[in-house]
Amino acid sequence: MKGFIIAGIKSGSGKTTITLGILAALFKKGITVSVFKVGPDFIDPGHHSHIIKKPSRNIDGWMLSRDYNYRCFALNSANCDVAVVEGVMGLFDGYDGKSEDGSTAQIAKWLNLPVVLIVDAKSMARSVAAIIKGFEEFDKDLKFAGVIFNNVASERHLNYLKDSLAGNVNMPFIGGIAYDDKISIPERHLGLVTSEDNPLSAETINNLSYIIEKNILIERLLNILPDINVITPCTLDLISPKVRIGVAKDRAFCFYYQDNIDFLNLFGGEIVYFSPISDCSLPEHLDGIYLGGGYPELFLEELSKNKSLLNQIKKKSDEGIPIYAECGGFMYLCNSICEKDGKGYEMAGCFPFDIKMLPRLKALGYREITLLKDTIIGKRGSKIRGHEFHYSEIIKNNGEFETVYNVSTKANINDIFEGYQISRTIGSYIHLHFGSCPDSVKTFIDYCILYKKEMRKNNET
Repeated sequence: MKGFIIAGIKSGSGKTTITLGILAALFKKGITVSVFKVGPDFIDPGHHSHIIKKPSRNIDGWMLSRDYNYRCFALNSANCDVAVVEGVMGLFDGYDGKSEDGSTAQIAKWLNLPVVLIVDAKSMARSVAAIIKGFEEFDKDLKFAGVIFNNVASERHLNYLKDSLAGNVNMPFIGGIAYDDKISIPERHLGLVTSEDNPLSAETINNLSYIIEKNILIERLLNILPDINVITPCTLDLISPKVRIGVAKDRAFCFYYQDNIDFLNLFGGEIVYFSPISDCSLPEHLDGIYLGGGYPELFLEELSKNKSLLNQIKKKSDEGIPIYAECGGFMYLCNSICEKDGKGYEMAGCFPFDIKMLPRLKALGYREITLLKDTIIGKRGSKIRGHEFHYSEIIKNNGEFETVYNVSTKANINDIFEGYQISRTIGSYIHLHFGSCPDSVKTFIDYCILYKKEMRKNNET
């Protein structure tokens, strides 16, 4: 098997577009590909999965342990020809400025993968060699497979860039790509447009593949890459389904770590998807509900008009069904969501909050939560890591609730109390990765089993 990491010198270097193009080109050639994304992002993995027709996985040096990252990579790259990892931000950027935690470089070393460096060459020529030299020298434990120049102005410009490498750096030239609006990916907030909301068209994917095949020396890259021997860990036995868990999934709710879904399966959950936009009722015989994040603010009218589903979810919450909701899913469970202009839309009303959309970013960054009491996602004292990113805030509290998270941030701010609980419903702005604490999933499944028994007993009486 071959494997490599695509890293940039900074955010906006072109990592995602080039990664998508390489995936499309490899897939077109009939090469079996596995793909991963460094960092907590949900959007890039959605595009990866759309192209190669199987799930992309998040790996992360801060949220997840070294062993977990290796296990995730090994299990999900088994039996593939090429494993491709898309980095995050610049190669050495991560949790803070002091360490490599959370960086692409850290993952490259943990997985023993060579790096393909993407350099935005706009308005530069020989200076790129100095930048590349700095990246080569900064961490001698890293291995580089080559460099790809992005935003190349002309053939003459590309020749200057290639000439600058000779005698100055050890990194092989792999290709150069000119700016092309036919393959640019539009942005939303700090991320890209989601694959569920606006999937890449067949034409765009073909254009991506064509640009890569024309401008990137794919065969040279594959020949440069060493064979890697990945020791596949023992897999855990899948527990036969014990409970049915409804997972909201549509254009409004599409932010899920694939591993989170897999953990629910692994520990005995049968996943049943439903759409808060278009389904008038929940799937039958549910024992738990999981509402992930996304962009509900783009579908407020459709969500609010679906009263039958909103009322059913509120009723289930009142009955004590375990519900775990994060970010967009949490917003959906509140009384209302107001657009930036103040127009409000009624939501499920499980939590006594009104939510207001903001023109600016409200929160962004890694989070670690400590549970303040026993909950549906873990026992008191359990620590779970995740990520927060949203453009909204709570503007009104109209009732009673508990906070069950003590949140710490990378700014070393502690004693932030979040994680709202009413009955067995928990909502939070924080996206948790269950890989940081798999016992949280076991606890959730246990509560689903308890609810199932309670409903059975009630029906018998």
